[in-house]
Amino acid sequence: QVQLVESGGGLVQPGGSLRLSCAASGRILSINVMGWYRQAPEKQRELVALITRTGSTSYVDSVKGRFTISRDNARNMLYLQMNSLKAEDTAVYYCNADEGFRSSWGQGTQVTVSS
Repeated sequence: QVQLVESGGGLVQPGGSLRLSCAASGRILSINVMGWYRQAPEKQRELVALITRTGSTSYVDSVKGRFTISRDNARNMLYLQMNSLKAEDTAVYYCNADEGFRSSWGQGTQVTVSS
């Protein structure tokens, strides 16, 4: 099972930017879909963005135009560039690897958007 470790979270003011990283223990080249999810306090975990092995992406409407997901298959890394952050983006962000027969999760990284 691939192990995932997120980093890059923190406290940022509204309008600011953060870049989240997810390091995978194994090769991600064969993993068809990887994604970022988030969970705010007292809310269900929700999908933020997905990226396929070939680079196709999709985003939840609330982050379109502000967030960019990318992956570096050679370095076994997944990224989420977050710009124009809003208070409602505050959540724990999780990295996910969907191998079809198995879904792996990281431990999460906290993102807090506040003045």
